[in-house]
Amino acid sequence: MKKNKGEMSQKVSLHTVDIARSVCGERDENLRLIEEAFDIKIGARGTDLTLTGAPREVERAGGFISQVEGLLKEGYPLYRGDVDYALRAITEEPVTNLKEIFLDTIYVSAKRRLITPKGQAQKAYIDAIRKYDIVFGVGPAGTGKTYLAMAMAVAALMKNQVSRIILARPAVEAGEKLGFLPGDLAEKVNPYLRPLYDALYDMVDMEKASKLIERGVVEVAPLAFMRGRTLNEAFVILDEAQNTTAEQMKMFLTRLGFGSKAVITGDITQVDLPTGRPSGLIEVQRILKGVKGIRFSYFTERDVVRHRLVQDIVRAYDRDELEKRGIIEESKA
Repeated sequence: MKKNKGEMSQKVSLHTVDIARSVCGERDENLRLIEEAFDIKIGARGTDLTLTGAPREVERAGGFISQVEGLLKEGYPLYRGDVDYALRAITEEPVTNLKEIFLDTIYVSAKRRLITPKGQAQKAYIDAIRKYDIVFGVGPAGTGKTYLAMAMAVAALMKNQVSRIILARPAVEAGEKLGFLPGDLAEKVNPYLRPLYDALYDMVDMEKASKLIERGVVEVAPLAFMRGRTLNEAFVILDEAQNTTAEQMKMFLTRLGFGSKAVITGDITQVDLPTGRPSGLIEVQRILKGVKGIRFSYFTERDVVRHRLVQDIVRAYDRDELEKRGIIEESKA
């Protein structure tokens, strides 16, 4: 590989052929990601990688590859997308220790897949859930807020740390009203709760999950069903909390009983409440700020763990919203 002026080459020898195959990825897709992230070129031959580029970037890329190899030596099964997530974490915080993040196993899903955090924000989030009884996860879709909370809930149930899991959502969506939907109440609210069922079935096989639901060990219900109840020894998740009113949020938070833990998730940029009704998730950040025992964890578009384009899409919409606000403010001036 020909070097340009000011460039250097460094050889990285990986431990085994299997490790080299995992580091490179299918059709060398991981190497392409590493090349793009550090603006270098990588040549692969057997278990040897040759890194060529600016000295500082070659050094950084070599350190990153060594960290990925360290994960594989520890037995971590490098899933598709993990190198992408790891690169985002390193880009955000260059001194990131990937082992501290990716080896923090929360739960092993029904598909035998390890559920672990994929970045610093997710790691801080699950650490907060472990430490605090009430945790708010606020940020855009695709950042793992609900999925990780579900994994923590299932893990707590399996370890007998709680006796039941309660999953709730406000039945509010843009452009639709429950009264106009066909069927009885259960049929009307089921579409709103479907994402919670999907996450549950991804972690627990369908037959076992169905039995847990039948026995009431796992309950999936609209937020309105929480009124008047006291929830003891339960792991409670309120999803899509941006669509709660201030009164609903207070009602939910005051349901928590002894030995219980609550995680509230939502995206304050996606409020579907009628105009003039403030979001309970927005107001609660002001009201409960500084209250001991409660933790707010925030995510941004940088923490999106879906397709790389999702991150760019979220960023573009946020930028467009800011530009619109600027235009409105200028027109008022």
